[in-house]
Amino acid sequence: MQPDLPALLGGTPTRPDGPPGWPLPDRDVQAAVTGAMAVGAWGQYHGEHICALEAELGAFHEVPHAIACASGTLAVEAALRALRVGPGDEVVMAAYEYESNFLTVHALGAKPVLVDVHPHNWQLDETKLEAAFTPQTKAILCSHLHGGLVAMPAVMEIARARGIGVVEDAAQAPGAMVAGKPVGTWGDVGTLSFGGSKLLTAGRGGALLFNDAQLYQRTKTWLHRGLQQWAPLSELQAAVLRPQLRKLRALTIQRAERVRELVGWREEPNPLTPFPRKEGGAEPNTQTTTLRSPVLSPSPFRGGVGEGLQAEPNPLTPFPKKEGGAEPKTEDVKLFAALSSAPLRLGEGLGRGSSIRPFTNLTPSSVAAFYKVGFQYAPGAFGLSREVFVKALRAEGIAFDVGFKALHIGRSPSRFRAAGELAHATDAHERCVMLHHPVLSGATADVQQVADAVAKVYRYRDRF
Repeated sequence: MQPDLPALLGGTPTRPDGPPGWPLPDRDVQAAVTGAMAVGAWGQYHGEHICALEAELGAFHEVPHAIACASGTLAVEAALRALRVGPGDEVVMAAYEYESNFLTVHALGAKPVLVDVHPHNWQLDETKLEAAFTPQTKAILCSHLHGGLVAMPAVMEIARARGIGVVEDAAQAPGAMVAGKPVGTWGDVGTLSFGGSKLLTAGRGGALLFNDAQLYQRTKTWLHRGLQQWAPLSELQAAVLRPQLRKLRALTIQRAERVRELVGWREEPNPLTPFPRKEGGAEPNTQTTTLRSPVLSPSPFRGGVGEGLQAEPNPLTPFPKKEGGAEPKTEDVKLFAALSSAPLRLGEGLGRGSSIRPFTNLTPSSVAAFYKVGFQYAPGAFGLSREVFVKALRAEGIAFDVGFKALHIGRSPSRFRAAGELAHATDAHERCVMLHHPVLSGATADVQQVADAVAKVYRYRDRF
């Protein structure tokens, strides 16, 4: 084999053993399992771990109430039911969304109303909400997808003015923050998922977050049948989630740093030399050199993409004081200070013709969680179709995949109502690619392999 050739053309894969598995080995999780086995908690109806996990989820997210349940999809259904969504109602959601949320709306007898997404990160465009509302509108369903973040302050301002409930699905974004506030706590009800590939994983599972005691009690009542909850999380699942939750903030910082390394270089390199040699011809140190690639967008945090964008926040005061003037928690200060130069803030790469551009979040004082790293892929600029690009990268051992199928494509118009044009959602349907998160839990050298693999495929694009 020729090592320099892409694996799909007969060369050696960049990662011969494939992408990292998930979940990663964790001694604390292993200890939790061992401890649950030792005391018999793994098989109990009512042990210590469910109640402790719910309390810890509430404390982490700074909300008074949390309920664990069997899945993230069930959590979304329970959240919509808490807002009393039912037959004949309408739920407004992005046309580029997780399909199960669309189907859950249908399961309740309601109709999804689809709005377009922002062109810079393919998340729900809050400026399209007002035109979507009718007397039948009961709720807005927002999901933070692929490292993108919905502008929740604006969503909530619109919803409050109209008396419409909001479900905030944070299945892909535990640990993320929007405008200095944990994701999942902006909406009337927030939802989490603990599925097998998620950042917090128990194989299966989910949770709901509440600030409102009435919505909490309504959900708790619906989830109970007689003496016990139906479709609950198990004690053993709760036991393995607790040590993961304790590490979530630090791992969020690590993933964001790996993404910054991947897309945060300062100048466009020569396509044939993605790492410039040091003075005198020495090879660069891959542990300290900022990653470079000829095809990924340059640094998205040096400046703006147009008029009216907010300036980069001061890293020493990266987010405003909380309501009432309270100081933010010390760990939040550390989080924002560490990520003050993180990518996906102002998006300099937008509009510059780059063939792979990272999603750009414009809400100040926000941090993505990066369950996926979303990119806007331009097949004409790169020189390969999206499908061939993904196939070639997967052959290199890099876990790229195509994005979701847009909800309005391939479905009967009777299944939804489109509120205006859905051009950007169609664009996301056709061009989104995403990198799966496990590689971000590794070292700089691991994400260097991602950049190297993309560069290799790009060099040989004419031979596919």
